[in-house]
Amino acid sequence: MKRLLIVMLQALAFLAMPVVAFAQQQLVSDPEIYEKDHFRAECKVAEFGPNFLTRLDINNDGLVDAVTNRGELTCDGEKARACNDDGCPYNFYVQVKEGGYLMIATATIYSYDFVQRFGNMVFVLKMHPRYCDRTDSEPCEMTVRVRGTTFVTISKK
Repeated sequence: MKRLLIVMLQALAFLAMPVVAFAQQQLVSDPEIYEKDHFRAECKVAEFGPNFLTRLDINNDGLVDAVTNRGELTCDGEKARACNDDGCPYNFYVQVKEGGYLMIATATIYSYDFVQRFGNMVFVLKMHPRYCDRTDSEPCEMTVRVRGTTFVTISKK
């Protein structure tokens, strides 16, 4: 019985995957407008802090991409309501040369640094220690590079 349930859940997950992939690959004209419109519809009063959106070239292709931080959102007077002990949700968007942006990742992290390593710009994501398979309280630091539309993990500590 348990095995049948597992097989059914795996089949359901397999069928849902194309829908999830399609939703994430939706082209948006501007991530700032897209996300702000979403939260203005969700909240009666939506306020956005100065670091809600950061524009930078995250995949080293010369096009300006974007990162949004829900920790900078105040919805109906409640600041950072999507944040928890794991951090705050960040969405990562890559601009495509045909025009528009693709959201390539969502991560719940404490913060990030965007630094140059070996000639490439990389993210150093600061996140809950369990993402580095640790139980201590020191944040996990995961260094990742964005290649095209894919996050590639370089190191974890």
